[in-house]
Amino acid sequence: MLRFSPTAWAKLLYLRDAGETEIGGFGITRADDLLFVEDVRLVQQTCTWVHVAFDDASVADFFDEQVDSGRRPEEFARIWIHTHPGSSPEPSGTDEATFERVFGGSSWAVMFIIACGGQTYARLQLNVGPGADVKLPVEVDYGRPFGGTDFELWHAEYLANVCVPPPEPPKKVAVNEPSSLSDRDQQFIDDWWRDAWSEYIMDFEQPREEYELYVRDF
Repeated sequence: MLRFSPTAWAKLLYLRDAGETEIGGFGITRADDLLFVEDVRLVQQTCTWVHVAFDDASVADFFDEQVDSGRRPEEFARIWIHTHPGSSPEPSGTDEATFERVFGGSSWAVMFIIACGGQTYARLQLNVGPGADVKLPVEVDYGRPFGGTDFELWHAEYLANVCVPPPEPPKKVAVNEPSSLSDRDQQFIDDWWRDAWSEYIMDFEQPREEYELYVRDF
């Protein structure tokens, strides 16, 4: 069974709901219980509604930090956690390919997904001997001492690590019929289209600037 401390579970739900995209991270476990998640840690990543791409340098820094703190790789680099904004926690083809590529060389690993509605998916993959895939039940374990929530710290971690690129500009649909607009009217529409998109991007980027100032001040 894959178990989470109440604090780790609360943090995961907070991070899942902090934005509208997928996010990903690693489960930090106890040395004597490698399927008991005590913390969820993010690394720098670029996220969309259907995809998460970790920054390689940030992952390396995270690994160095964990090793320096005395943890072994199986305590921080075997449980891959990510979210799905929709209602289905089932892994996508991209999820499966990523899991195999990144974790296929380790002796074992867990892929855990939690969807927006609370549905979960957990699978333990054994890569030694004959190998095996085992689906795991998931629960929140209240049987051990746990700390309280820290929403401000969790929010700062989200803002420091999750990058959401601006959306693609809308594409104008070409038509086969010749335009009935005059050159002057067409120029007006083209100018409006460009200016409206520029204002949209400014509105999109302004919150990111405020977030970065918040993280710096924090």
